[in-house]
Amino acid sequence: MRTIFLVMDSLNRHFLDCYGGGGKSITPNLDRLAGRGVVFENHWCGSMPCMPARREMMTGRLNFLETPWSPIMPWDKCLPDILRKKNVYSHMITDHYHYFHSGGEAYHDLFDSWEFERGQEGDTWKPLVTDPQVPEGRGRGMDRMPYWRNSVFKDPEDDLSYPTPRCFERACDFIDINKEADNWHLHLEVFDPHEPFDCPKKYRDLYDDKWDKYWYSWPEYSKLSPEDDAEAVAHIRKSYAGTLTMADYWLGKFLDKMDECDMWKDTLLVLTTDHGHLLGEHGYWAKNYQLDYRELANIPMIVCAPGQAAGRRKAMTATMDLMPTLVDYHGAELPVNVHGHSFRKTIEDDTCLRTETIFGYFGKDVNYTDGRHTYCRQPLKGSKIKHHNGFARGFHGFFNEEVMKDFEAGIFLPSQGRIPCWRFEEDSVFHADAVDYNEIFDLENDPGQLCAVLDDALETKLVGRLRALLEKYEAPECQYTRLGL
Repeated sequence: MRTIFLVMDSLNRHFLDCYGGGGKSITPNLDRLAGRGVVFENHWCGSMPCMPARREMMTGRLNFLETPWSPIMPWDKCLPDILRKKNVYSHMITDHYHYFHSGGEAYHDLFDSWEFERGQEGDTWKPLVTDPQVPEGRGRGMDRMPYWRNSVFKDPEDDLSYPTPRCFERACDFIDINKEADNWHLHLEVFDPHEPFDCPKKYRDLYDDKWDKYWYSWPEYSKLSPEDDAEAVAHIRKSYAGTLTMADYWLGKFLDKMDECDMWKDTLLVLTTDHGHLLGEHGYWAKNYQLDYRELANIPMIVCAPGQAAGRRKAMTATMDLMPTLVDYHGAELPVNVHGHSFRKTIEDDTCLRTETIFGYFGKDVNYTDGRHTYCRQPLKGSKIKHHNGFARGFHGFFNEEVMKDFEAGIFLPSQGRIPCWRFEEDSVFHADAVDYNEIFDLENDPGQLCAVLDDALETKLVGRLRALLEKYEAPECQYTRLGL
């Protein structure tokens, strides 16, 4: 068996025609893949953002209830190691630099081999001692000097100056080298269409983007500002669409290679994302800080399985189910502490294997959905959450010395086995513009989540289901306290 797991970062399903995107983007190859495979309509993320999602993809376990952005933990049972026990060779190709940044330790070297294409976002790559001149502009990238250093060495009109096209080239090379081999797993992960929304002009021209006021391809993670008028919002959306079209073009080359090598008859391909991305919807840019709207959490997934007819699936699936599914296709043994389950039967005939799930960010709200409703359970004011970490490291490096003085050491989570970790307290946080009640949305009658439902009886029911899932997924005791449960 051969498997390909293809992740595109920040892929907003509402921009894809196969999800009713209405021409927001030009993605003939994603459409081509959807036409060949099975399109999942009710797929949800779990732990957000980037590295929590990837840890969940590797382990099949929710982790946002325990830990924020973090390395792989010493007790984690990860997909490449599980496959190795069945003599399955695993290879990673990625331009996602967070795997090689603080807080992303121990992911890439799980694989038998790996390739890293440099230069995305804030990747500290090019050694330019004198800072380059930064153009007039605004947005999150203005003070990201590694981004500007890397840009000096890039031809902005050459596709191969961008890491995502190079990732697809490396993936074509992998197929050429290994097309006759069996028992391998390719983890192909591209950062685009994650911001900054950069691509050659020819792709933006497809969307008639006339923006020439100042550099602006990387909005702040914040509410739209007064400067974000209709023209600015349209420009950012066209830039996102252009970046997505560039990635789609190179995806097409990879699909061509699979056609050429007759791969489809015995190779499983799963394409998905870690989370969506707001492009002005609900008055916000980006992710992380606002209510976890459907545009962020109800994410795309397309699966092409050998011998499987194309179609659509309405049964619910979640990020935690990805690892068990890949394990299933390779006939490997699943660890006992996995939260997810294989959706192989759902691929085959839309069998319903889950009816509900939870998702969110560490320390923020915990969200529940049954596919019909979403329920956002907010923390209590002044509440605390326990952070569990086996490395004492996060996105900004080693934790502050003052914080580490208050660490507890011990075994606090069922998944740890006999391996101790550090634990310490952090403040709970509220999403932007939080209201004084826990919001419920009826996705059937209000798919855009524009008007919250006020229904005490329904909330009581949803609270009970949320609590049952917290127990099922071994939430630390602090979650019940901070959520008023």
